[in-house]
Amino acid sequence: MKPAFSRALLASALALPLLAMAGDFSPYVNGQGHISRPTEVRDRFVHLGSWAVLDEKSPARGLHDVYTEKTSAEHYRKTGQFPDGATLVKEIRKLETGAMTTGDPVVWGSDAAVWFVMVKDAKGRFSGNPLWADGWGWALFKADAPATNAAVSYEADCKGCHVPAAKTDRVFIQGYPTLTAR
Repeated sequence: MKPAFSRALLASALALPLLAMAGDFSPYVNGQGHISRPTEVRDRFVHLGSWAVLDEKSPARGLHDVYTEKTSAEHYRKTGQFPDGATLVKEIRKLETGAMTTGDPVVWGSDAAVWFVMVKDAKGRFSGNPLWADGWGWALFKADAPATNAAVSYEADCKGCHVPAAKTDRVFIQGYPTLTAR
């Protein structure tokens, strides 16, 4: 066997356990704790519920649709906690208003404005990363750059909103009928 090929084979063999560990935790998190935005949420995740922020002055104005993996919702229903590696995606869509035969005015969500992504980390894997705290990894993706995490830190971008939901695993579960026992 040639030395260059042997080194490449050895490097591949050593990398496999690291890749497997990262993949077992979350397919949306790399080894440094960088979170990527799941793009298939409407097709492959379950819809937990929706809620709307109608206040025109609020930066959170829009229709908030929240999704997670089916197995994560099942685990939450059984335990009241999200499992390690669970991914939650909140897609906030711009609001449109108009008259329809069902009512006037009717409000609906149109184009996506932002996506918030949370990944449950029950083991504290990324303690030195400012986007990982309180048992979760936190990310924000904007429609004008949907592949770039715009969040700087949990403290600056996420904590203020999620502290009131500490008793429900940092997630506001109101309006999420998929998480309640059936």
